[in-house]
Amino acid sequence: MELILQQVLNGLTLGGVYSLVALGLTLVYGILHVPNFAHGAFYMAGAYAAFMLMSKFGVNYWLAMAGAAVVVALLAVIAERLVFHPLRNSPGLHHMIAAIGILLFLESSAQAIWGADFHRMQTPYNGIMNFAGLVMPVQRLLIIAAAFGLMVLLHLFLKKTTTGATIIAMAQNRDGAALVGIDPNRVAMLTFAISGVLAAVAATLYAPINLVYPAMGHLVITKAFVIIVLGGMGSVPGAIIGGLIIGFAEAFGAFYISTDYKDIIAFVLLVAILSVRPEGLFTKGVR
Repeated sequence: MELILQQVLNGLTLGGVYSLVALGLTLVYGILHVPNFAHGAFYMAGAYAAFMLMSKFGVNYWLAMAGAAVVVALLAVIAERLVFHPLRNSPGLHHMIAAIGILLFLESSAQAIWGADFHRMQTPYNGIMNFAGLVMPVQRLLIIAAAFGLMVLLHLFLKKTTTGATIIAMAQNRDGAALVGIDPNRVAMLTFAISGVLAAVAATLYAPINLVYPAMGHLVITKAFVIIVLGGMGSVPGAIIGGLIIGFAEAFGAFYISTDYKDIIAFVLLVAILSVRPEGLFTKGVR
């Protein structure tokens, strides 16, 4: 039982991180209706921003997280204004090519500045709690609490505020939203800023138990794409549930099968579920 509960803890940790990244991805998809391949680079940029604030300037963990969120939000807004906005009337393929260009540019920039070495981000939460035979690293508990707390705040923002309602309206019908007085440029910038914040927070939470390096966003963003396809493209509940499914599948798969195959499990699940339900688990969400 202790071993099973340990995997539940691991699954919640992975699921929380994956869901945060997938939420930002699915919000942007709701606006552009194309996958934002640059989102993995934003995740990487958030980790480096927090790492530099802590290691070079001595900023504490929480302020570094907030600083990284601001940096990546600005980076995402700049990308939207300079790259995606001019392509708003272009075919979706142009957005995808542009997103890949941003991804390569940011990764190359990170490697040019910090090199290709792996870095370890320090955290003040290195302790371990023991409860009923269950070993619970404090950082993992922090990831679970912060990730799901942020998901609740995002849900309340989208459902209970006027600004959140404009994002939903924009995702449902861009032209219709503009006709009733909603500024599409403002909503697009806000959505990209929110996606950047989510990516930066997820990276700062997960980096202390992982590593910081230029290509760190590759695997995470690949799984995030699996999650949003699995949960339903553009669905906020689907991104959360899909993230938890992938997180638990990886945790239990690594324990019962092998750690060598844990990264393949997400894609096996994708094929299995889409063969039964091609539209994904949720067909209604933010869109």
